Amino acid sequence: MVSAATGHGPQPAPDATPLRAPLTARATAEFIGTALLVAVVIGSGIQATELTRDVGVQLLANSIATVFGLGILILLLGPVSGAHFNPVVTLAEWWTARRGGDGVTAREVAVYVLAQIVGAIAGAILADAMFAEPLVEWSTHDRSAGNLLLGEVVATAGLVLLIFGLARTGQLRFAPVAVASYIGAAYWFTSSTSFANPAVTVGRTFSDTFAGIAPGSIAGFVGAQLIGGVVGLALVALVFRPGRSAERPAGSRQ
Repeated sequence: MVSAATGHGPQPAPDATPLRAPLTARATAEFIGTALLVAVVIGSGIQATELTRDVGVQLLANSIATVFGLGILILLLGPVSGAHFNPVVTLAEWWTARRGGDGVTAREVAVYVLAQIVGAIAGAILADAMFAEPLVEWSTHDRSAGNLLLGEVVATAGLVLLIFGLARTGQLRFAPVAVASYIGAAYWFTSSTSFANPAVTVGRTFSDTFAGIAPGSIAGFVGAQLIGGVVGLALVALVFRPGRSAERPAGSRQ
């Protein structure tokens, strides 16, 4: 086929749906993006604890690194896979597709989620390796308190509301800045420091460092995140309802 840049050969219609990348490419992007996201979260946490004993400064350094890292990853990999890096976002997109929207199929959900979980684990091991920590050391940081689970519901609901609200209003071009900014803020306004991501939650159990979470806390956190995803989708449906054009009677004045 002749390249469109030459001005020859068949040209796509101006309103044609852009071709999607092959599923293997999208899965690879999800793997790499989630791995690097977890490496940023855990690595910056380790670095922060080595530089200062002030927990507030540690959290500040961890959140700033996450904001910049996440924004860059969404900007880079969004055009390939949508830059989900999060099973809740993938499941939410699948749900909206079932109800007539654009999104992933059930088969693609399975591939995306597997890539995200494996990527998160790889990212945790990579961060541990970079800082000469044991490659796999289960976290002992218990996060099972009820107020932390409520924080995860709030963090995840807000994330889903933001992403799908941007999609409904045609503003997804702002996602790199908006999503990264929201996660940075949620580090501070939620009691759980906003994991808001089942894959990242699993990955963070593999590192007994500042950003870790004990394996025994996984079920509660993931359950809260899934509930938050449902709440977020419900809020999207309530807030971003399709508009209805006003009907004027025949002969009415303009």
